[in-house]
Amino acid sequence: MAEQHQAGDTDFGFERVPIAEKARRVRDVFERVAPRYDLMNDLMSAGVHRLWKREMLHHLHPKAGQCLLDVAGGTGDIAQRFLATPGTAAIVCDIKFAMVEAGRDRALDHGRLHGLFWICGDAEALPLASRSVDAVTIAFGLRNVSRIDPALAEMRRVLKPGGHFLCLEFSHVGEPLLARLYDIYSFTVLPRLGQAVAGDRAAYQYLVESIRRFPAQAELAARMTAVGFERVSFRNLSGGIAALHSGWRL
Repeated sequence: MAEQHQAGDTDFGFERVPIAEKARRVRDVFERVAPRYDLMNDLMSAGVHRLWKREMLHHLHPKAGQCLLDVAGGTGDIAQRFLATPGTAAIVCDIKFAMVEAGRDRALDHGRLHGLFWICGDAEALPLASRSVDAVTIAFGLRNVSRIDPALAEMRRVLKPGGHFLCLEFSHVGEPLLARLYDIYSFTVLPRLGQAVAGDRAAYQYLVESIRRFPAQAELAARMTAVGFERVSFRNLSGGIAALHSGWRL
């Protein structure tokens, strides 16, 4: 569980580190993996993350006139899916300039010039006005923030009344056999794939450990409620390998 056991420290994988140290280490991880970010997600989920993201956008149900903020937006794939609905706009926010740069360059390569904006910012101190966006998403990013509760509160802050928040994240598998198989894949196969394909075993080892430290589904739902989200719910995907959490600012 990514909980602060002492003031000023938090989890970095299975290590306990000062909050500022985690922020620095996370930035370093994503600096290294930015050119291969989508490959990273393919390895982490065996390619199924694309289906999970499609489900998240289906649940979000974009409408013309809406503006999305995608926090820890990486290379912008969520935002570009949102923009498939005409008349929408999207802001991608990521703490690492390398991630923003990679996403912006990819969008330009695909001719995406309008309605898509890129900013660097911390999920715990979003550089947006209160009540300024219609929807907020974060996909596979919440477990990397130093303090989950302030980040959740910030994402609620920037939502307009009636706005929708969705969090897609690797989570906790309930079925024992599937959990055992997933552990074998995660701790044995995935770091080796990270080394062979991306040349970075340590980054993938951290990502596996960060999933195990992330709050379980019901706990994260409770923490969303505690910061003010309403109508909070979650849905397990692929047996709990991932979970989609939903909340509203009403």
